[in-house]
This record gives sequence, structure tokens and C-alpha cells, in this order.
Amino acid sequence: MLERSELAENALAALHDEDYDRPFNPQNLNHETMIFMGDRKGRSLDGDWNFCVDILDTGLRQKWFAMLPADPSERDEPWDYDPYMGETTPVPSCWQVQKEKWYFFEGSAWYTRPVDFSASPGKRYFLRIGAAQYDCKVFLNGAFVGNHYGGSTPFFAELTGKLKDGSNWLMLCVNNVRTTDRVPMRNTDWFNYGGVYREVSLIETPESVIRDFFIYLCPEGRNRQIRMSVHAEGAETATVEIPELGISQKVDIHEGHGEAVINAGPVLWSPENPKLYDVIVKAGEDEVCDRVGFRTIVRKGRELYLNGRPLWLRGISVHEDDDKLGKVITEDDLKRRYEHAKEMGCNYVRLAHYPHHERAVQLADEMGLLLWTEIPVYWAIDFENPATQNDARNQLLEMVKRDRNRASVIIWSVGNENADTDARLDFMRGLAETARSEDPTRLIAAACLVNHQKLKIEDRLAAYLDIIGINEYYGWYDEDFSELPKILANSQPDRPVVVSETGADADITEQGPKTGLFSEAYQAEVYRKQIETLKDLDFVKGMSPWILYDFRTERRQGIFQRGFNRKGLIAADKVTKKEAFDILASFYHARAAREAEEWERS
Repeated sequence: MLERSELAENALAALHDEDYDRPFNPQNLNHETMIFMGDRKGRSLDGDWNFCVDILDTGLRQKWFAMLPADPSERDEPWDYDPYMGETTPVPSCWQVQKEKWYFFEGSAWYTRPVDFSASPGKRYFLRIGAAQYDCKVFLNGAFVGNHYGGSTPFFAELTGKLKDGSNWLMLCVNNVRTTDRVPMRNTDWFNYGGVYREVSLIETPESVIRDFFIYLCPEGRNRQIRMSVHAEGAETATVEIPELGISQKVDIHEGHGEAVINAGPVLWSPENPKLYDVIVKAGEDEVCDRVGFRTIVRKGRELYLNGRPLWLRGISVHEDDDKLGKVITEDDLKRRYEHAKEMGCNYVRLAHYPHHERAVQLADEMGLLLWTEIPVYWAIDFENPATQNDARNQLLEMVKRDRNRASVIIWSVGNENADTDARLDFMRGLAETARSEDPTRLIAAACLVNHQKLKIEDRLAAYLDIIGINEYYGWYDEDFSELPKILANSQPDRPVVVSETGADADITEQGPKTGLFSEAYQAEVYRKQIETLKDLDFVKGMSPWILYDFRTERRQGIFQRGFNRKGLIAADKVTKKEAFDILASFYHARAAREAEEWERS
């Protein structure tokens, strides 16, 4: 048995040591090891990988990562796993949708593939994994490289000097178990997909590397000043060029960082005119290019202003979920999502409840949709645990660093529906402060709590936010719809409220009811009442009902749900619209027309 092999070293430890994970959990692949992608072209490592589920974490105990290729007839011990032959699975993918036997599997799984490599002089090499759910441990040629926590943000592992000329073996151990110290914790309301579900690539750079780049329109500069920040290794100066604006700005680099502010007059990005500029950054021998829009978003009292113009957020919430692909995203799926939002009259989309694929944010830039993006500090979180705090903060920083050049992103959200305790307040206040420190150009939000006894929005976190999100389901989970106008009248907040969620389920399959709860008619009536209540409240500055498409979730097992949340305005096929879609669309289009007329008159 492998527990008695030279690899395991100690049979008792391999069998009985429950601290086996500690050497492989430094979480050293984090926001500090990111590199700026821009338009970097990597070598794709997507495709079929050898694959094995490992519910008992036998692989870490037996050190599967150190096993060398060998013909089965030539082995000295019987292997419990073969990283070099056997079942395969595609990358990117979610294992639940690959085979029925893996549908409810939660645990570790091993991915292995060969990587042929030939080093070039003066180059560095980075492995980039777009996302893996949730803990991903990286091994190369039998050696542990590092691991990453967080199921939705990209991470990088530098492999310079670790790759050898010829054939290399890359192994990933991916674990999606829900534990009490992770973000999110055990109890959520979306499907816990597992696997390497975004793209994997090998990135080559010069020895000098642009680690980070941030460029934005200064809110205080009357739309005339652009600030740029460059973080680069191995360079004393950087150059930032915006050819269409005739800009070529030198930036001095001290201890890896440099900043500059220049006068400019860009055409402002907006949903009506999503203007983007090519921005080229050079530092040492490294060069990247980004497509950037310039705009301002500010809050003044209860009002929101985009480029100085009053803003009301006509939105919808979306999940990363597909009946056939799970969390894997395609370009066609993203375009369909945003085309449906546009058809509905949306100017805004809430990307719930975790960072979505970076292409979702880029495409919103191109198509002209505003975004609320968030990290999964969702429901019950171990707010007193420093490890959990570090995890949440790292996910926030990775999201911000990846997407803060995207004009479409106007809101960073730090959480959703958490009990208002002292520990939670400290935890989430810290996240809000981190977001503002890393990016002073966007608004901070969270889905806050309503005191249903006092019928009032009452959450201490609101004092640290720009936007108070509230998730209210009057007409669905809360039966007495008359309470909603009372809550809104009693609250009178000093800052804008966005109804971040509202809605009702509708099962429009043949098994669904024709009247009452879960019927299409009932959902439609809830939307009519919600719109009538919210449309004229002066401090409500938008809404993003729940949700665009029906989506998979383990916790929903009623006779009309059958493993899906059916609050979608469109069914899980992403084609069949429900009656409420047209009701919301009619409201949004009428509101947009009225706002345009008012703006013209002003």
C-alpha cells in the first residue's frame, strides 16, 4: 500500500494524521502575486486533464503529487490513484455536470496534465488559473508550489526556474468542501459547483513585469484630469500612452510604484455611449494594453450621479449558472444575458453573489451596462475568525485589482444579508475601508437588514456605505405586502437605497401550477405590486429584482422547484420568458423615456 511507500515516509502519519493539510495551505497565491493581464496572450492549458475524485484526501496523505509515471506492470506498490492515466475531464468545466456520479460530490479532486516546455532567455513564466472552486493546490514535477483560497477570482503562480526543458507534470488538487471558516460558509442559496471552471494558461513575460495598472478620471477634476498608477518590477520608469487622446506620459517608478496626473478631455463613457480608449503601458521590456472608459460616479446625499447626470438604476440580478455547463461561461451566453437585460430596458446588472468571469465585466464595458459586483460574504460567516477575514479581504482585493479599470463597474459590494453583530460590523467595515483605499472612484454597497419588528431599515453597517441595498420579498416570503410601504416610510435614510433583490418563484413547466404560489400569474402580480410601491419613493434609486434566469441550487427541493430557484424572469433554458419579464420591461422603458425627457428640459 502507498502508506508504506517511501513517498509517505510514515505509515501511521499517512493514515491517522488529521493535520495533513497544514503544509499545503499557506495561501501564498493571493492578490500580491497577481500580474496585470491587459491583452497578454498566454499559452492555453485548457483541454482534457486526467481526473480523479478524492473524498478522503488520500492524495495529500499518500503524496500522489510525487508519484512518477510508471507502467502498472512495473510498479512496486499498488496505486490507489494514477495521475497519468484513467478518467479525464475537460478544463474548464464543473465536475457535477460531467457525470451523474459526481453530481453531489463535495471534496477534493485531482487534475493532472503534461506540459512540454522550452525556456527562452530572459523570460519569466506564470501559471494563471481564472478560477477554481475553492481551495486549489498547485504541484509541479512533484513539488508543492502553493495554494489559493476563493472560488471566483483569478490567481497566479510563478513557475520561473521550476519548469524544466522537455516534459513537465502539472497537478492541481481542487477542494470545494463547505467549511465554517470559508467565504461563503456552509449555507448558501446557489449550487456548490466544483472544479477548475475557468481558463488555465501559461504566461510568458520579460524579467521586468507590470504587476498592476490603474487608470481613472479624477472625480474632483471636472472631467479633465486622469490619474494613473503603475506597479512594476525591474523598471525605473513606465510610459502610459492613450493614442486617440495624443497622450504619452512618463511615470517614474520608485520601489516598484509610480503615479502621475495629467490633463485630458476624454469622451465620457456611459450606457448610452460606451466609449473606450486603447491604453498602452510600457515598463522595462514589458508592455500591456487595456481598453478603458472614463466616467465619474458619485453620491450626494440621497442622489446618484453618473458624469454629473442623475442616475436611477434599472437593473436585474444574475448568477453564473447554466443548466448544461454549470458555472462555465461562454461568449454567447454572456451576450445573451446582456441582450436580455437591454431588451428589458436595464442600464444596470447586479453580478451576484461573487466575482463573475472577467469577460462579463469587459463585455459590460463594450455594451454599456453598469455593474454591481460583490464578494460572497453571504449569510452566516465566521466574522470573529482572522483566517476568514483574510480570505474575504483577499477575494475583495483580487476582484478590485482585476476589474477596477472597467468603467461599467460602479459598485463594490462587501456582503449580503448578515446579522448585525459587533463582529460583523468590524469585519465588513474593514472590507469597506479596504475597497475605498484600493479604489476611491466607486461606490460601496451591501445588502443590509430590515428590522421587521420596527418596520424599518436598521443596520449599523449602512453608515459606512454609499448605497444601502435591501433584499425584500414582500408578496413571497413576507406575506403582508402592506408592510413594505411602511418600512420605506419609516426609514427615511440619508443615502440612497437600491432594492437589490425582490421577486417570486414561477414554475412554468408542465408540472407548474396555473394559480397561486409558484404560478406565473402569481409572480406577475407580485411584480405589479412591487413596481407600484417603489416607483415614486424619492430615496429608492434603483432595483435589481431576483433574478434573470432560473438557476440550480441544492436547497430548493419543493415539488415546483426540483433543485432550481425559479424566480427567474426567464426559464432555465434562457429562452422562455415569463409574464413578469414584460411587466418589468414596460416599467423600465417608460421610466427611461421620462428621465430622458426631464434631462432634455433641464
